[in-house]
Amino acid sequence: MNATTRRLTTAQALVRFLAAQYTERDGVRHRLIAGTWGIFGHGNVAGIGQALVEYADVMPYHQGRNEQAMVHAAVGHARQLDRLSTQAVTTSIGPGATNLVTGAALATINRLPVLLLPGDYFATRPADPLLQQLEHPVEADVSVNDTLRPVSRYFDRITRPEALIPSALQAMRVLTDPAETGAVTLALPQDVQAEAYDWPEEFFAERVWHVRRPEPDRAELAEAVRLIRAAERPLIVAGGGVHHSRAEAALQAFVDATGIPVASTQAGKGSLRHDHPADLGGIGHTGTAVADDLARTADLVIGVGTRYTDFTTASGTLFENPRVRFLNLNITAFDAHKLAARTLVCDARAGLERLREALDGHRVDAAYEAEYRAGKERWEQVVAAAYRAADDSAVPTQTQVLGALDAVVGDDDVVINAAGSLPGDLHKLWRARSPRQYHLEYGYSCMGYEIPAAIGVQQAAPETVVWALVGDGTYLMMPTELVTAVQEGLPVNVVLVQNHGYASIGGLSEETGGERFGTAYRHRAADGTFTGAPLPVDLAANAASLGMDVLRAKTVRELREALAAARASDRPTCVYVETDPTPTAPPAQAWWDVPVAETATREAARAARERYDRHVAGRRRHL
Repeated sequence: MNATTRRLTTAQALVRFLAAQYTERDGVRHRLIAGTWGIFGHGNVAGIGQALVEYADVMPYHQGRNEQAMVHAAVGHARQLDRLSTQAVTTSIGPGATNLVTGAALATINRLPVLLLPGDYFATRPADPLLQQLEHPVEADVSVNDTLRPVSRYFDRITRPEALIPSALQAMRVLTDPAETGAVTLALPQDVQAEAYDWPEEFFAERVWHVRRPEPDRAELAEAVRLIRAAERPLIVAGGGVHHSRAEAALQAFVDATGIPVASTQAGKGSLRHDHPADLGGIGHTGTAVADDLARTADLVIGVGTRYTDFTTASGTLFENPRVRFLNLNITAFDAHKLAARTLVCDARAGLERLREALDGHRVDAAYEAEYRAGKERWEQVVAAAYRAADDSAVPTQTQVLGALDAVVGDDDVVINAAGSLPGDLHKLWRARSPRQYHLEYGYSCMGYEIPAAIGVQQAAPETVVWALVGDGTYLMMPTELVTAVQEGLPVNVVLVQNHGYASIGGLSEETGGERFGTAYRHRAADGTFTGAPLPVDLAANAASLGMDVLRAKTVRELREALAAARASDRPTCVYVETDPTPTAPPAQAWWDVPVAETATREAARAARERYDRHVAGRRRHL
């Protein structure tokens, strides 16, 4: 080694490089790769594993139990810190690597950065086939890691040490690009990981990646201003981009100046505080009545940082006004052009600030404001009724569980959920009190996300109280990282709702003619169907066996007491509650397209098809 190079293995060089990467936005710096999750096997133990031991002083290591869950933890960390910091995940070759695919898809779909470092087969091919090698008869260079290509925003296989230099820099570029970010994969052949090379010292120099805030184009801004001034019933749809940009204050200032109301997607909820007079709550299939009613009559829909998923548009049936037009403010041109919209391709905060300045003095009609404020008040009564328990000694319903939690959480607590029937209830009912409180992963709606994501959020915000809301179906998918929470001493709170099966899909199955087939956790009955007694599983005992403190709540009163005790605890705590299955959530306020059998002999399916045909007739392609 001379003065300008350093002799290290490829893995050692990568760890040193990652430890020197930072982001900066608005003058605030963050460490880009805050730590590395890992499970070791023969594909990374002597490479990345050894390097993490070598440089434990500069790269924190976290021990995971499931590869998919490690990605979820890194994603939770990244979301809590507005995509300015994330974590890396390393796995062995084979099943460890392919277990990353679900987490990678979730990260990319949600536009959240995570760095994946799976081991790979020998680049030098000293033996063939290797243990766990996928043999392809006509493509010898294919490995199981190629399954990560379609779900990664950047992918490379590092077959020579020197190839790491340009690839690592490209990886950091993508991770820090607000319009391009998602999962980034560097597949690392195990022999290359351990190979030494003389690395230029410049490779290890501290690098600060500026996260830009692009300003709107003048012509696009002028057209946006014209559209807003001409609109009589404008409606803002706030998406996750509002949070990623930290544009909440800019949004409130824009709304305060113009009086334009705001409805939120799952990712955008909390963009305004729930008690702001212009906050209408969720929009779409799981939205509020006031938001969906206004969406049906809106003549201008202003999307801010939203992808317009089918839940938001009610599968193309929500925006009914024949004169409706769309104006999309998005940092990603791909999303800005959806629904044949006029575009404002820029940073959310910068765009909202420029719009407010250009619209100085403009405000919607007072009658329109009075209309949506009255609708908001009516919906608040619906929320109060769903939360209210007439008898504190009764078994709580699921919405009463949310009501009890609402009474306990602080303004800065974070509530995490992803799948089951809870997302719909939360989107309609939850009163978000701060920008980070409502943490719903609904781009991929991945069962098993909640517990590892809570760990990632807790690592990103150690002083924050974090709640993971899970049903029994989700819990059984991935409870393993409870062990990690205990090991790391992270006081995450898990609210475990036992309703004996897949409640959300059970309801959807009934609505679409599936008769709740295969959705309940029950013994087989004499006729072979799963309609017998509930399974005698004790999920509270399971959580306790993994090291959690467990509080069992059988009544509304006991639930309130347990939630308060969990919030006050400095230990990982599980509040277990078995709910009354009586529906107390308000029904869906808009449709969602799930195709129904076009022909069937069973009456349930025939009736469901008739309903389907009525709804699908209202679909519209906005051109």
